[in-house]
Amino acid sequence: MKKQVLCLLGIAMSVFFASCKKKSAEGESKPKPEPQTYTAPAQPFGVNLAGAEFGNTYPGTINQHYGYPTAADLDYFKSKGLMLIRFPFRWERIQRSLYAELDVTELARMKTFVDAAKARNMFVLLDMHNYCRRKVGDVFEEIGSTAVPLESVGDAWAKLAAAFKGYDNIWGYGIMNEPYGLTKLTWFNIAQSIITKIRAVDNKTTIVVGGDSFSSASRWPEVSNNLKDLNDPSSNLFYEAHTYFDNDSSGNYDQSYTDEKANENTGVQRVTPFVQWLKNNNKRGFVGEYGVPRNDARWLVVLENMLKYLNANCVNGCYWAAGPRWPEDEHLSIQPWHGDLPQTAILQKYPKTNPENCK
Repeated sequence: MKKQVLCLLGIAMSVFFASCKKKSAEGESKPKPEPQTYTAPAQPFGVNLAGAEFGNTYPGTINQHYGYPTAADLDYFKSKGLMLIRFPFRWERIQRSLYAELDVTELARMKTFVDAAKARNMFVLLDMHNYCRRKVGDVFEEIGSTAVPLESVGDAWAKLAAAFKGYDNIWGYGIMNEPYGLTKLTWFNIAQSIITKIRAVDNKTTIVVGGDSFSSASRWPEVSNNLKDLNDPSSNLFYEAHTYFDNDSSGNYDQSYTDEKANENTGVQRVTPFVQWLKNNNKRGFVGEYGVPRNDARWLVVLENMLKYLNANCVNGCYWAAGPRWPEDEHLSIQPWHGDLPQTAILQKYPKTNPENCK
């Protein structure tokens, strides 16, 4: 039902803006888009449950090189009110060779996880965690290269859409995690090709498009502005940005809070360019990754201030990360090995965007 509402909303908005568009005269500036008006339900916040994308051996061996999050993980995050799961997976595992059918065993694992989420009324964002590349032999080849033709990723997504379009708890298809440094094709052209392939199979499910340059939220207007021109026949796109609060925005947090030059508003400052872009272009958005270490309480303030800002602007997101394959000393992880971790106490205050701010 939610997906149908979002789809109808997108179609209605497209018709509205098309009817309001003025003919451009020479020397006449284009009218500024009206602020976006939301009538869709509030959107859930959640967490990345990583593990199925782990390892550098593909396809690898289950529970050795990679593994799946569990029903217990879902139960825990549901108890915290975090109802959206971003689920990273690797293209090389779900489709063992280009243009082949989806791997039966891997697809069954993915469906088992999605079914478990559905049984708990939780939503899943399927995230192809491939950075616009696929490992061929010992080399990560770009999409658009001779080894990985453009059509191959669209083929994979068409088959995934056919497999999952019947699920009403698929929040969206995250078509590619963090494109960056492309030299063969532009990310715009790759994304458009994938959208076209998906819509030939599934005209309802939301498609989630990450930004270029590692989906940078702070640099979104410079590196991802052209994504506003993507064409979705169903008018049902979300745009996905990522952000971290250390000095280089890498998420490594190699130095202390002070040496990372952070302050309580660093998170707000990092996501503001993305949020303003959404408003200026009448688009819907989502922050798919953000995370802070648990070794200094000041980072928690940065996290909470950003979540307040996103909530006030009707933009939801997923924390990076949790999942049973993280080591206990991973400083961003909120996997509850021995109980709740400090970041979780902040996250559970923001289970969904405020519907009053989405109108």
